[in-house]
Amino acid sequence: MPRFMLTLAPLLLALSAYAQPVAHTAAPASEAPPLGRGVNILGYDPLWTDPAKARFQPNLYAVIRAGGFQTVRVNLQAFTHMDAANHLDPRWLQTLDDVVARATQAGLHVILDEHDYRPCAADADNCRTRLLAFWEQVAPRFRAAPPSVLFEILNEPNGQLTAPRWNALLAEALQVIRRTNPDRTVVVGPVGSNSYTKLGELSLPDADRNLLVTVHYYNPYSFTHQGAAWARPDVRAGSDIGWGTDADRLQVSREFDAMATWAAAHRRPLFLGEFGTYDRAPMPARAAWTAAVARAADARGIPWAYWQFEGDFVAYSIPDGRWVAPIHAALVPGSGGRP
Repeated sequence: MPRFMLTLAPLLLALSAYAQPVAHTAAPASEAPPLGRGVNILGYDPLWTDPAKARFQPNLYAVIRAGGFQTVRVNLQAFTHMDAANHLDPRWLQTLDDVVARATQAGLHVILDEHDYRPCAADADNCRTRLLAFWEQVAPRFRAAPPSVLFEILNEPNGQLTAPRWNALLAEALQVIRRTNPDRTVVVGPVGSNSYTKLGELSLPDADRNLLVTVHYYNPYSFTHQGAAWARPDVRAGSDIGWGTDADRLQVSREFDAMATWAAAHRRPLFLGEFGTYDRAPMPARAAWTAAVARAADARGIPWAYWQFEGDFVAYSIPDGRWVAPIHAALVPGSGGRP
């Protein structure tokens, strides 16, 4: 029996005490659990290679829950933890077991997000082999996990994963998952790095209603990524770019209306898996944008996960042991600070 089950078993009876009803549930024809507010965690933490050097400590799951959040999206970059035969490192799997058990104990929904979008964009054939191997190992490992654990097939398909190739691969991955998890909610999004403008190119099996369609939102990119070292040169050079005019707010409203229209037409619930601003943007504008996007999602019944808990889109300062007040207030009204 995997260590996950040994660790989690005592928690299952208590899980109902942690589950709290939230106001912002998913759209029609959904079997997805009520995810509410969430944050992305652990994508770039040393935890995965050397747990002794982890920045994210176990007490932070409770901090997230007490901070007004119901969900964590765990960013897994598993390909580098596979051997030549695509077998996952047992130590990495034990760390994953512990993450799921601790987050569940804290009363959080957990989305296991396979986040290897860069190698998948660069080599679709190798991606197919490794992605299917990943789910062949991870899906059965969590077959007895509670419904609060969700699987996200792949973050931000793009590059060589064109719409036809991605639709074929997601169908294959879904078949792998459904062999051991017939009813688990699976998160899947469109190409173009989960762009809402590509929702029309996403092909899903109509009979499978346990699917949650994810989109990411970083518009306008010149504002949200100003100063980021990996952005294109003009955005990388940007600084002191503001946000918050009537036109800015109207753009958010119109784009979320477009998402909601698609969801209603296709009877598919949506999940805003990422949104956030790089920390070089002016804080008042960061907070205003964050609040506007979160409220736009809330108003349309779209649960969300902020990018990210810590790091350069920071919502929580681990060294200081506190939330970044303006961002926290923007995400969770009434938590303090000024959105």
